[in-house]
Amino acid sequence: MRRLMVSAVCLGLAACGTPQQQCVGAVTRDLRVVDGFIAEAQGNLARGYAYVTATRTIPRFVDCTPDPTKKNPNPRTQSCRVDTAQVYRAAAAIDLDAEAAKLASLQAKRAALATAAGPAILTCQQQYPE
Repeated sequence: MRRLMVSAVCLGLAACGTPQQQCVGAVTRDLRVVDGFIAEAQGNLARGYAYVTATRTIPRFVDCTPDPTKKNPNPRTQSCRVDTAQVYRAAAAIDLDAEAAKLASLQAKRAALATAAGPAILTCQQQYPE
């Protein structure tokens, strides 16, 4: 029964895989993170600006009519203001030269990580043959 529950949980999660896939995923995690940063920097350079995450407060009104009681069986309808945080993307100016330098640095780091990951991937494949 316990094994069935674990299998059901794994089916719902993308992180579950063969031991070899888990091993390779673990040794290439930094590589995937750097790839994400490279894609972001390339997009920033192509657009000429970056996106930043910002938050604004949006007021909204909700029904806060009190519950009926014996004293007041038909309470008057009331609305209350509730501030809600809304997260959005906003454009931000960037230094294009600095962004290009960051991209070059990330690409160099990616090459180093890829070189280092090669033997680790082979070790995973030998340790967990499929």
